[in-house]
Amino acid sequence: MKLDRYDLKILEILAKDGRITKSRLAEAISLSVSPCWERVRRLEKAGIIEGYGARINPRVVLKRTPVWMQIELKQHNAESFLRFENAMRDTPEVTECVAVGGGVDYLVKVESKSVDAYQRLIDDWLTSELGIERYFTYIVTKTVKDETPPIQVNDA
Repeated sequence: MKLDRYDLKILEILAKDGRITKSRLAEAISLSVSPCWERVRRLEKAGIIEGYGARINPRVVLKRTPVWMQIELKQHNAESFLRFENAMRDTPEVTECVAVGGGVDYLVKVESKSVDAYQRLIDDWLTSELGIERYFTYIVTKTVKDETPPIQVNDA
């Protein structure tokens, strides 16, 4: 689907304020309400807009200890990577996991109830068949920035 400047502006605005009214959105992109709303429905139908919701700050609702890890695996083959990645997907405390190049295999963000709970999770991983060779733990002492990058019209 080809996106024009109106579509991109709609996405930029809705990413910041998913509760904006139809008329305010139309005014912000300089279109009348009907054509603007048709564009929104088309973006939804195409799967570009997946849904609307509130962004909840889990650190306020749930007291969690964020920990970043570098993980190196013993074996570097498809089976080992798949086993490890499936375990990360299946672990609720893992909130982010990315494969990286440059000396380590994965960066993993774990948000556990406490440092003790984190260590028990790691102990379980080390005694399982995950194939972890080495890991480094970084306890987060302060979050400097944590936000989704904005969609901007000039990104296209």
